[in-house]
Amino acid sequence: MRIDQSLLPARAGQRVDGMRLSWTLSRYFGLQLLGGIGAVIALFMALIFMGDMVELMRRSSGNAEVNFSTLLIMGVFQLPALVERALPFAVLFGALWSYIRLGRNHELVVVRASGVSVWQFLAPGIALALIMGILAVTVYNPISASFTARFERLEAKYMRGGASLLAVSPSGLWLRQADARGQTVIHALRASNQGMDLEDVIIFLYEGSDKFVGRIDAAQAKLRDGYWEILQATRTGPNQAPQYLASDRLATSLTSERIQDSFASPETLSFWDLPEFIDVLEEAGFSAVRHRLHWQSLLAMPLLLCAMILIAATFALRASTRAGIAMVVLGTLVTGFVLFFLTDLALALGRAGSLPVLLSAWTPAGVSILLGVSLLLHLEDG
Repeated sequence: MRIDQSLLPARAGQRVDGMRLSWTLSRYFGLQLLGGIGAVIALFMALIFMGDMVELMRRSSGNAEVNFSTLLIMGVFQLPALVERALPFAVLFGALWSYIRLGRNHELVVVRASGVSVWQFLAPGIALALIMGILAVTVYNPISASFTARFERLEAKYMRGGASLLAVSPSGLWLRQADARGQTVIHALRASNQGMDLEDVIIFLYEGSDKFVGRIDAAQAKLRDGYWEILQATRTGPNQAPQYLASDRLATSLTSERIQDSFASPETLSFWDLPEFIDVLEEAGFSAVRHRLHWQSLLAMPLLLCAMILIAATFALRASTRAGIAMVVLGTLVTGFVLFFLTDLALALGRAGSLPVLLSAWTPAGVSILLGVSLLLHLEDG
């Protein structure tokens, strides 16, 4: 394939002073890369949706309340979040495909022979990845979070058999528990010990689902094994005189783990809402490590996408024959798997508190950037 010489910064074989890539050629490379990444994202979406539908049907087997249309809606709601997780790898393989195609058509050979360095022809791809990362975080993520929240509501209703037990707001936190006798709604201004100890507590008692039978105002409520220990409480009810109790008990099936699991998951909160929710969560006395980790991971997304461009180019520039292309694809698959494992490991260590949040969230992007730059330096100058 021949390239119009006007696209090049100079005639073939002539070195370029200043090493500048023309806007026309930069746009051409950017469009080629965008097309390749878009095609891979579309392929990933189809594969992810089919796999997710199979998993949803497996989980709902034997549940007569769940029909196929409900599962289809759940699959659509969950798809944006799954695609968001797969975006770095879609960029990796999309860029690999694009650069291999440009190399097979000898376009990269001609461009590099004209004096363009590897850093110059990668600049449009890096700029595109940076723009994609910013848009993914600021525009796509809020949409994905909204869809994920709807999916989790449907999942709680049809798969887990109940809605969230806990809600946190600037006015405090709300807990709901139910048993055979009725429901109990607990409001507390503050919490400590990961939700085990509540302060300035109001407990609303209901018989059945909606018949109010009493209220307890207490200074503290402590979660024990199978009950709440209520301290310095005043119990009131319809047509009843207030009754002061130094200590009282209220049966419960809640545990610290169930309370923690009932928080709104980070994936259901948009990039713009996460900082405020983190502040509210910490003011209420709960740990916000998961949410801080998710927010920092979103901030690192543009850098991670740029790293994927560098790694893809490193492998693509080594492909010259069919056997070479096969080895390049295999090497990219292995690298993608290693990066996926590293990302999951770093996030798991961050959630467990073994790594600082910043280090855990930014390590995958930082390691990927260093790997890509070092390999390209070796390829270009080594």
